[in-house]
Amino acid sequence: MYNAFFGFNKKPFRKTPDPQFIFMSPCHKQAYERMRYCVEEKEIMLLTGGIGMGKTTLSRYLIDTLEPEEAYRPVLIINPSVSPNQLLRAIVQQMGAKKPKYFKSALLDQLQDLLFSAFAAGITPVIILDESQLIRRKATYEELRLLTNFQLDDENLFALILIGQPELEKKMSRPNMEAFRQRIGMRYLLKPLAPPEVREYIAFRLQTAGGAADLALPEAVDLVAATSGGVPRIINNIMSLALLQAFSLGEKSLTKELVADAVKELKL
Repeated sequence: MYNAFFGFNKKPFRKTPDPQFIFMSPCHKQAYERMRYCVEEKEIMLLTGGIGMGKTTLSRYLIDTLEPEEAYRPVLIINPSVSPNQLLRAIVQQMGAKKPKYFKSALLDQLQDLLFSAFAAGITPVIILDESQLIRRKATYEELRLLTNFQLDDENLFALILIGQPELEKKMSRPNMEAFRQRIGMRYLLKPLAPPEVREYIAFRLQTAGGAADLALPEAVDLVAATSGGVPRIINNIMSLALLQAFSLGEKSLTKELVADAVKELKL
């Protein structure tokens, strides 16, 4: 709607997890490096962070940067809040089976065959469970733990990354999760952006979209930083609305007043 007015080739603050727009703050870079290490070592990792912190975008970026592509097989499960069998069937299907088995024993045999076939072909399956805090049953975690028994004497057969909100860490701290918790090789918490990082984030997104990095005036950016709490999704919401208001008024720069109006409308 306002792309041509501001000289954008894409909307800079879209809510979709577009890896092109990922901003690598020091915290996000640390998370990404740990995810890469998890993949290379075929470990289990826990990545947590509040709502809107960029966890899903990081997972898409990880998938996009797995090289060489033919050496990896991403398995992305975006809704793991299903029964253990349904989860296994989803994994098997994304591993390449056109007809996942129905009964558990046959399903596990099928998955084991797929994992060993991938290993023989030099392929590392990378299983990513997004929104893992939605997993309701301990049995599901137990099934995931048992999958790690599919391994060679000196090497695991796949990498597993569980992504979720901080309540996922609380689930892991329960006594009945001890067996699964011991299998986790890495865990990392994504934190909000600091005010200087918010400034860099906004400039980066504006430039990546083809616009001017200084389109938003310094006092406007400071207000975004102060009212967003450094949460990328909230920053995107404020900036999108403020840009729309600027466009409707024919303003080429984003002022503090326009941001204040957006913040008020969003009831932040």
